Amino acid sequence: MIVLALAAGMLAAHPLGNFTVNHYDGLVAAPHELRIDHVEDLAEIPAAQAMPEVDADRDGRPSSRELAAWAGGACARAASSLRVTVDGRAATAAVASAAASAPRGQAGLPTLRLECRITAPAGPGRIVFRAGGGDGRVGWREVTARGDRMTLAASDVPESSRSRRLAAYPADMLASPLDRRSAVLDVRAGGPPLAAPASGGGPGRLLPRGADGLTQRFTSLVARHDLTPGFAALAFLLALLLGALHALAPGHGKTIMAAHAIGDGRRRTRDVLALGLTVTLTHTAGVLALGLLVTTGTLLAPEALFPWLGAAGGVLVTAAGALLLRRALRNRHHTHGHGHGHGHGHDHGHGQASSRRGGVVLMGLAGGMVPSPSAVVVLVGGAAIGRAWFGVVLVLAYGLGLAAALMAVGLLVTGSARALARRIPAMRPRFPGAMMPIGTSATVVVLGLGLTLRSLVP
Repeated sequence: MIVLALAAGMLAAHPLGNFTVNHYDGLVAAPHELRIDHVEDLAEIPAAQAMPEVDADRDGRPSSRELAAWAGGACARAASSLRVTVDGRAATAAVASAAASAPRGQAGLPTLRLECRITAPAGPGRIVFRAGGGDGRVGWREVTARGDRMTLAASDVPESSRSRRLAAYPADMLASPLDRRSAVLDVRAGGPPLAAPASGGGPGRLLPRGADGLTQRFTSLVARHDLTPGFAALAFLLALLLGALHALAPGHGKTIMAAHAIGDGRRRTRDVLALGLTVTLTHTAGVLALGLLVTTGTLLAPEALFPWLGAAGGVLVTAAGALLLRRALRNRHHTHGHGHGHGHGHDHGHGQASSRRGGVVLMGLAGGMVPSPSAVVVLVGGAAIGRAWFGVVLVLAYGLGLAAALMAVGLLVTGSARALARRIPAMRPRFPGAMMPIGTSATVVVLGLGLTLRSLVP
């Protein structure tokens, strides 16, 4: 199912994706002070939202002077959000140095890396550190602690960084990213000097964003500045292909299509076509709306919408399943209770058609409820280089490819269901045909309820 695949994928399988803000705080207990190596890694979408503040002259290329000015303010905000106590007494954190860089990300969009050296007066005793809230953004959060001529008698955080200061995220932890925001240290005076820099190495090469090679190829289309008619046509065709291949990945409404088609072997082709088109229109509209909110700065943490969108999709799937189940039960009742009557045939058929259309619309809306993150990145990337129209064209092409593949799958499933229905009469003594639509409809209801709960429960 598309909503389940995207909602779960966005928040679990891609914790370091295009919407994340990742934090690292490396603590060093030294004589008379606590040194804090504070690093933030802003992915493409939050970096695009911060760019109006970073790029003061609005030329699309933040200079070293502009980055330094932004870093000073960002580090000051970070320092004010930290909470440090020494034996219960509050210690005020201050910025010692600030630096920022803008590594290139997907779709030609820059990312932002902020590095702050922060200090707070401290000494032997119990040091309690707590990081800031982070404005509700999702992402990696890590805290480490070491001693420099001081000894950590006790510490509840590791000494070394698993991510090398947000430079190389470990692949085995992407499905369950670190979320450490505090540390408690028992510090004694005396000890060896710090043998290695607290940084654990240079910034290094950040891992590529995105789910796979197809996603990166799609987002790279919009990054070219030398746009020609030939390349635009090629990009359009490639976006169509990538959308179709993306639809053939697990999810994207194929489970619903199968249950919908098998539940009624007489399903008409236009229902499958309507389902595919509704998925595409809903998905494209969602991408355009989310992209607009991001580029205008209206939405601070767009990734926070995904659980709610997933839950809304689950509610729609449940409602669609309920309509299917109601129709299946009415069909069974009509077959057994009114098998010899014909007086209400027209009304009954009209009611079944309305129920069928309602189920198609609800499942189509559910299938496209969660917008593709890569499509949002393409749209924002086009706007960033002054070609928002090109980003919109590629998103539409991607949606058309998605629709073509979904409808092809739906038609294939429908044809298979009809072939199966022709063979079912011989099996009816053992498995009544009326039970199949009831069973598949109930399955859709269960899937919808499961999706809703999974989206709302962390």
